[in-house]
Amino acid sequence: MQCFETELSGAFVIEPKIIQDERGYFMESFNANEFKEKTGLSVQFVQDNQSYSSKGVLRGLHYQCGEQAQAKLVRVLQGEVWDVAVDIRPNSPTYGKHVGVYLSGENQKQFFIPRGFAHGFLVLSDTATFFYKCDNFYLRESEGGIAYNDPELGIDWPMDQESLLISEKDKTLPNLINARKVW
Repeated sequence: MQCFETELSGAFVIEPKIIQDERGYFMESFNANEFKEKTGLSVQFVQDNQSYSSKGVLRGLHYQCGEQAQAKLVRVLQGEVWDVAVDIRPNSPTYGKHVGVYLSGENQKQFFIPRGFAHGFLVLSDTATFFYKCDNFYLRESEGGIAYNDPELGIDWPMDQESLLISEKDKTLPNLINARKVW
């Protein structure tokens, strides 16, 4: 496994070692010891989530607040997405900055998003199966969210606005300045 820290401290792109032959491939998708060795972070995942979406679906930007804040290790099992993490840690030098990563079933890249970040993704392929591990349990009362199109964030989603499929809930999320604080 190779780990590359992004310009946002604590957020890593992970490229697993893939062993391929005529039968297909094998990869170790997560190893806690190797993850700690490469990133310096110790994480214990407690919940796995999976979603299936069609082209143009934009989910996000979501996060959990306070004691329920979550770190996530995200990946795409099938299809392709553009995955985005926004630093919303109040005292961070990169507060309000974001990073985007193309994740696909083909490239097998993963993205580690630490606590204190909002997260979202846009499906670029006809369909995508998205999988992620969380280090804390989801609690509805601790939900937070930020508008995907907040001009202060300046996220350049790689698809026409008219093509996006967004839930009613996500369409009404506030801009970062008015969003619920992560802690």
